[in-house]
Amino acid sequence: MAESASILEARSVRKTYAFGSVGVPVLLGASLAVREGEWLAVLGSSGSGKSTLLHLLGGLDRPDRDGGEIWFAGERLELAGGRRVDAYRNSSIGFVFQFYHLLPELTVLENAVLPGLVGGIGPTARARAKAATATAHEILDSFGLSHRLRHRPAQLSGGERQRVAIARALVNRPRVLLADEPTGNLDSATGSGILDLLADRHRAGLTMVMVTHDHAVAARATRMVHLNAGVVEFGAKSTL
Repeated sequence: MAESASILEARSVRKTYAFGSVGVPVLLGASLAVREGEWLAVLGSSGSGKSTLLHLLGGLDRPDRDGGEIWFAGERLELAGGRRVDAYRNSSIGFVFQFYHLLPELTVLENAVLPGLVGGIGPTARARAKAATATAHEILDSFGLSHRLRHRPAQLSGGERQRVAIARALVNRPRVLLADEPTGNLDSATGSGILDLLADRHRAGLTMVMVTHDHAVAARATRMVHLNAGVVEFGAKSTL
């Protein structure tokens, strides 16, 4: 059977951060191709540039000038205008972070619905909000949180907060989920439950890229690569 086409790519990307007058290179020509429908883990030590690479793939940041290319579904994103990149982040990509970044004043349902409220005016905005609310109810119920819809983040456990964060990432039905150390703030048992949840979504067809420093977490993916010294080194397919 032929492999599926790449949906998301980084081509020889370089990223340097400025600290005062000093430039600190983080990525030194990293290349990565994500096939549609796969679960790719990027394994690397702390400070290796994993989060930076994920931010570039997700349009949260851009490579250095003349510092490589980011492609999504045949479109070169690092050359796209701000509005196009905003739309890409909102509709095509879902983000999950180690720290949940839930808004404390909002309820579980309101946090999950939030991305669906972005974009559109008048009837379009109302239609988006209605659809997002229905989708959020569906996802939160499947995550076992239907009894928590009116609770606020401070009333939830860490695992429950991460489930809400994942529901928020999925509410616009993105084509790719980007996860940055999604179990890094959880105990092993709770983290395993989060990985089971992600595995269910992957089996349903969701493309995922997950960065982690934990070999056991990376082994849950269908393919693993290593980020070392600012470049991607390719490893064997996971057998788990």
